[in-house]
Amino acid sequence: MRVRVATTALGITAALLAVPACSTDTASDKPDTASSASPDRPAGAAQTAAPLTSTVLKTRLLDQSDLGSGYLRKQERTTQHDDVTVIGCPALSKLGGDAATGGSLAFPHKAKAAFTYGASSSEVAEELYSDRADKLSDRIGRIFDAMTGCPTYQVIAGGTPIDMASQKASVPRNVGDEQWSQLLTFSTAGTSTVVKQTAIRDGSLLLIVSGSPALVDRHLGKALTKATTAS
Repeated sequence: MRVRVATTALGITAALLAVPACSTDTASDKPDTASSASPDRPAGAAQTAAPLTSTVLKTRLLDQSDLGSGYLRKQERTTQHDDVTVIGCPALSKLGGDAATGGSLAFPHKAKAAFTYGASSSEVAEELYSDRADKLSDRIGRIFDAMTGCPTYQVIAGGTPIDMASQKASVPRNVGDEQWSQLLTFSTAGTSTVVKQTAIRDGSLLLIVSGSPALVDRHLGKALTKATTAS
């Protein structure tokens, strides 16, 4: 079971992020984010930048040469996703937890890659999205708030029950315009796997890095640098 939990954790995390945002909430319901505009740039800078295309986003993903030795890229699952049902978290259910069956957020411009590290089951995944800054901020903010608002809940993934625990995690506050981070613990059959997930919005670009906490911390900075550097 150790291998199963480790290899499905990132997929479930991505599926939970794919729940649709509720469009009926008022602006006053929008959760606070970890920070506002970076002190190194004026508030609102780059907010109106045109979204980047998926083709451009793909060139800004980390690759094996950026990560170093010992990393192997995983093949992307493009057609088959386990059904994911959320139990015991009304906030996620309100967002549409029973529809959490996809592997990415519903933005038109996106790119993603995932890697395994060494002989262990450690993984790190990167996702890039581009859209209007307010749309990125609203959607990712609501989802992170819902997930961290439920300390414990259960996910049924492909018929397998997995106990979940979530908590907010620290995130650098001097990068990008907004930041979110959480630790998710997946437990089943007496085995637990911890996944860290950090999101940073920089203007019209959203970066999400997920995986082993140590690997996320190690590669977050270089991922943001490459994602926000024009090529």
